[in-house]
Amino acid sequence: MFSRLLQLFKKSPSEPKIGRIELCSLPDTVFCPVCKSKTAYLDSVDFNKSCEEARGFYLPPSGVKIQYFLCASCWFCFAPEIAAWNVKQFEEHIYDEAYELIDPDYRSIRPLANADMLHKTFGSAKIRHLDYGGGSGLLSGALKARSWDSYSYDPFTNPDLNVVELGKFDLITAFEVFEHVPNVDALFADLQKLVKPDAIILFSTLLSDGEISQEKPLTWWYASPRNGHISLFSQASLKQCLRQQGFNFASFSAGLHVAYRQIPAWSAHLFQSR
Repeated sequence: MFSRLLQLFKKSPSEPKIGRIELCSLPDTVFCPVCKSKTAYLDSVDFNKSCEEARGFYLPPSGVKIQYFLCASCWFCFAPEIAAWNVKQFEEHIYDEAYELIDPDYRSIRPLANADMLHKTFGSAKIRHLDYGGGSGLLSGALKARSWDSYSYDPFTNPDLNVVELGKFDLITAFEVFEHVPNVDALFADLQKLVKPDAIILFSTLLSDGEISQEKPLTWWYASPRNGHISLFSQASLKQCLRQQGFNFASFSAGLHVAYRQIPAWSAHLFQSR
C-alpha cells in the first residue's frame, strides 16, 4: 500500500501529482466559526501531513503550509484557508483517488464495523436512521440488508440533494464527519432540522482537550490537512455548537459522543450507566 502511495504522490518538477493548491488570503482578524471570538494564529503544518503518521508513515512534503488558528474562548482549532475551498477544490486535493490510501479504513472497514455496532446496539428498535456524511452509503446499505429503515447522505456523493428533504429521523449517525466540515454552522443547522424531538445523534470525532494549546506546536496526529481534518473540536466548542441548537451532550469515550433533546425509550439503555 505504501509503495502505491509514494507513486501517487511522487513529485515531478513538470507535473506535480497533487496539483496546484491555491489558498485564500486571510483577513487581519480571523474569527472563530463557533463562538465568533477573535482567534490567534497557532501553527502551520505541511499539507501532506496525514493521519497515517500515527502508524509511522510519512508522505513527502508538499511544500504548502496550512495555517491553523485557535480560539482562546472555546478552544476550537481550524484551518480557514481550506475551509474557504469550494467542492471542486476538496475533490481535487483531498477526496481524490489517493484518499483511500491515507485513510485505508474509510471505504469498507469503518462503515461495516459501525453498521455491526449499530445493529448490535439498536437492532430490534423500529427507528428511521440517517447516516450523515455516509460516503458511498455502505453503512446504510449494510443496515438495510438487516431490515433497517436507513438512509445515507454525503455532500460529495449526493451534491444535488437537499438533505432536509429526506424528512426527520429517530437516529442520525455521523462517524468521522465533524472534523471534515468547513462550515460548522451549516452542519449543526442541518442536524437540527433532521431530528425528531426525541431523536439522538451518535457521532465520532476526537476532542482536542489536552492536545492543542498556544504553548506548543501543532503536532497532534489528528490535525492532518491531507485527510481533510480542518475543524478540531474541544469539548467546550462542541457543547456550544450543540447548545445553540437546543441539544444536550454526552460522551461515551474520547471519540464517541451523543447529542439529544429527549432520550427516546429505545436508546435509554445507553444512558443507564452514565
